[in-house]
Amino acid sequence: MLETKNYRFWFCTGSQDLYGDECLAKVAEHSAKIVEALNGSGHLPYEVVLKPTLITGGLIRETLNQANGDPECAGVITWMHTFSPAKSWILGLQEYRKPLLHLHTQFNREIPYDTIDMDFMNENQSAHGDREFGHVFSRLGMERKVVMGHWAEEGVQKRIGDWMRAAVGIVESSHIRVMRVADNMRNVAVTEGDKVEAQIKFGWEIDAYPVNEIAAAVEAVSKGDIEALVEEYYSRYEILTEGRDARAFREHVAVQAGIELGFEAFLKEKNYQAIVTHFGDLGSLKQLPGLAIQRLMEKGYGFGAEGDWKTAAMVRVMKLMTAGKAGAKGTSFMEDYTYNLVPGKEGILQAHMLEVCPSVADGPIAIKEQPLSMGQREDPARLVFTAKEGPAIAVSLVDLGHRFRLIINEVNCKKTEKPMPKLPVATAFWTPEPNLQTGAEAWILAGGAHHTAFSYDLTAEQMGDWAAHMGIEAVFIDKNTTIRQFRNELRWNDVAYGK
Repeated sequence: MLETKNYRFWFCTGSQDLYGDECLAKVAEHSAKIVEALNGSGHLPYEVVLKPTLITGGLIRETLNQANGDPECAGVITWMHTFSPAKSWILGLQEYRKPLLHLHTQFNREIPYDTIDMDFMNENQSAHGDREFGHVFSRLGMERKVVMGHWAEEGVQKRIGDWMRAAVGIVESSHIRVMRVADNMRNVAVTEGDKVEAQIKFGWEIDAYPVNEIAAAVEAVSKGDIEALVEEYYSRYEILTEGRDARAFREHVAVQAGIELGFEAFLKEKNYQAIVTHFGDLGSLKQLPGLAIQRLMEKGYGFGAEGDWKTAAMVRVMKLMTAGKAGAKGTSFMEDYTYNLVPGKEGILQAHMLEVCPSVADGPIAIKEQPLSMGQREDPARLVFTAKEGPAIAVSLVDLGHRFRLIINEVNCKKTEKPMPKLPVATAFWTPEPNLQTGAEAWILAGGAHHTAFSYDLTAEQMGDWAAHMGIEAVFIDKNTTIRQFRNELRWNDVAYGK
């Protein structure tokens, strides 16, 4: 289900005609070589398309508006090869609405000491032209990404590629529709939020449906389709009956197969890309959706539990940002459950009642059935596994009543010291940066939720780029965080964003 457009990014070089046609010919030649090298580097997830050199205000305005109207253009990369008078860019930039990366580079890597003359200086003055361009962006108060360095350097190419993924998340955000099955869990604060403001800021549409309307879609699934999916389950996963009757076990698994097929059919029919459920309102559903939700997440749908539409949308955004990434380790909904406070072994055990995406699994994945007191339904089937090791990020979007805040914590995932044979859910275990004590204190000071959107495949910088373009506050908890600095940052942000 995780389908994205065949996005492309336009490369727009700025110049002017002060230095004549020969200079402009070299500008075009250099731009073409840079685009060719970027596309051939293997570090960019999307194609870069060269556009004609922009030398007049009219052409700049026309080109940027064409970018706005092209559904396959996810953003523009700009570079001022020579000196491009930035007043020429004002009208075009004011009308431009998509992400923009300002590549601050130059064609030559080194000063040609033996041959440099004024002709070379006039032609190759990105150090001049990019500052002029940067000034007008700041004057307009517009958000953009700035990447500095030589275009042939691997690090620069990788940063451009990372920004491209953030840009796709920004563009795709306006296409996200979240289906809420029932409401938020009663009396829970952090999963609430202003859905109108979320649509204004992020473009998200968040709609509610009576649970029995989607339950009817589940009941409409044919027995043949259910049995075919159960066969897939049994061929793909380990089956841990643990002494239960094999026939009854399979019947319970079939309930989740029907939920998966019914939910997905309903989501496709109504054009939703994320879903939230609530164990307190299951209507005629025989089980709390567990295995079914895990599988839908693996297909690319966003999910949030107990009515948490903000996390559902963020999971969807982050899955879109990681689409097609080679060697991806996974993205999922997560929840903080319990701590390990043994010195030297500190960490947070992450899980949920049922719903953790198998894309993050390390090793075998099994199906289990266990009683679940919440929901008061049949014992639900669920996928059980442990998550991969390695660095990752945990992200929480919270509504402070007058603004949104994105909290981004770098974490280190590891294996638990001992197995947990009696815990019948998928789990991850991580230590937040810079350590559990500081990380947890900072998270609480920032008002972070107990639900997170979690990914091995995105960086804090990428999520910060997403938040910056959306015009919302972002705070980072990483190896450099101290509580004194973090508290001051929150105070400064209250002033900057309006308390």
